Amino acid sequence: MYHAIPVSGRSTFSQYYVYPSWLNPALTGAFDGQYRVSGIYRNQWGNISTPFTTYGATAELTTEKNINIGASALRQTAGDGGYSYTTAYGNIAYTGVKFGKAQTHRVVFGLQAGIIQRRFDRTKMTFGDQWNPVFGYNPGSPSSEILSRPSATAFDMGAGVLYYDATPGKKANVYAGFSASHLTKPEDKFSASGSEKFPMRYTAHAGIRFSLSDRFSLTPNFLYLKQGTATEKMAGAYGQYKATPEVNLLIGANYRFEDAVSPFFGFTYKNMMLGASYDINTSDLGKLVNGSNSFEISLSFIGKKSAKTPEVEFVCPRL
Repeated sequence: MYHAIPVSGRSTFSQYYVYPSWLNPALTGAFDGQYRVSGIYRNQWGNISTPFTTYGATAELTTEKNINIGASALRQTAGDGGYSYTTAYGNIAYTGVKFGKAQTHRVVFGLQAGIIQRRFDRTKMTFGDQWNPVFGYNPGSPSSEILSRPSATAFDMGAGVLYYDATPGKKANVYAGFSASHLTKPEDKFSASGSEKFPMRYTAHAGIRFSLSDRFSLTPNFLYLKQGTATEKMAGAYGQYKATPEVNLLIGANYRFEDAVSPFFGFTYKNMMLGASYDINTSDLGKLVNGSNSFEISLSFIGKKSAKTPEVEFVCPRL
């Protein structure tokens, strides 16, 4: 069964389960199936100049040898300066640590490696010395600003661990994970000195799935992120209702502390899932920009196994 929960991120997706490698590489392949392909699109701050947009795509493959593999790509564009942020990663997760009577308690270890590329288009940028006090901005006026590096690429690595209880038939099943990103501390070539480092990002996530009936489950969850001096805390819950043997309905919401509320609605039909979320900004910044909010839509397809594995029927711990 495919489970999902919306969680917001300032620079990433509210529906992070479609792009799990950003959260924790140990989540690679955490679904009931042989492979999965997903696509996601996000649009935010649409009434502030050029909207900020994000596109993401992932492909994951499970194996019978305690190894899952995956690949992902993400591209963000921001503002009128033609700025873009692109990442491409390969993931591998080891799923062979199992314990308990039926070996339904699992510990997964994941590694991630790839590149980060940032660039901007100087021709789309405006500078103070192109403004004339009489006529205003003159795009034909040359600027004396010197920008010697319009792009920068860096190698990056991350690692994570995940625990989940996949015991079938339980009223409550727990999952928890921790990951560290930017282990290589890539150089930030766009910094003032050109030699600053990306600070490591630490992520902790956890939740518990309550089976309230044969058809309905409720999953409260919590997510905490820290990078440098910045932190994010999110909490929420979602419900999943089995409407028919082929259709599941998903509805829920998360609160990103001091920033936004993110309601979510989705459904699964056979091997496909469609989800939509809308971030409602609750911060002072949202008031200053007339309540500019964010919209997101995702589509996933899972190639199912010919015979389901009982112990993973209850939970997909990528939530």
